[in-house]
Amino acid sequence: MRVLVVDDEERMRRLIRIYLENAGFEVSEAVDGQMAVDMLGTVLPHAVILDVMLPRMDGWDTARHLRQQDPELPILMLTARSSIEDKVTGLSLVDDYLTKPFDGRELIARIQSIVRRAHIDANDEITFAGIRFVVHLSQRRVTANDQSVDLTQKEFDVLALLARHPGRTFSREEIVERLWGYDYEGEARTVDSHVKNLREKLREAGIENTPLKTVWGIGYKFEAE
Repeated sequence: MRVLVVDDEERMRRLIRIYLENAGFEVSEAVDGQMAVDMLGTVLPHAVILDVMLPRMDGWDTARHLRQQDPELPILMLTARSSIEDKVTGLSLVDDYLTKPFDGRELIARIQSIVRRAHIDANDEITFAGIRFVVHLSQRRVTANDQSVDLTQKEFDVLALLARHPGRTFSREEIVERLWGYDYEGEARTVDSHVKNLREKLREAGIENTPLKTVWGIGYKFEAE
């Protein structure tokens, strides 16, 4: 697995490289956002570690450009900016957000997590009986009666998490920790909004009795017929 580290501080890049290489990753480096975007097609990283305060192109715009080139590329934002506003902005653009100073073990765990989520076996699909409702995990898309259902990234993440563990109840807090990161400081009730939107979109696609079930007082589960 190759990780592209994007940071303008040489000492920080060196430190991150040591942690990553000790964990078995190959490492490429970019000193600014534009360089990272230019390198993407040749380096072909499995994940990116991205600072916010970068010369030429800041981390926000870099993340947007990387996503345009590769919508499925796992990105971890690693930055000293720790305000709620920065975290909310970051998590709307990337897969995870970690603030400096950081623990090397946590950095590795988070990189392994976002890479694992993004590289599911290509044949891994989940079908909901009777209505040709398929969650295509590797392609990150959902079809109902062979028609695509338009979901946001986080809506798909919520659906995929529940669908991969049918019958298991996840609390709102557990869903937030898995999909937003355990240091997410927003409300756990954000999960309710995503589930509500999911149900509405599935009903519009003809799935009236959706498999997303509420477990009152706890959270949600995927209940196949």
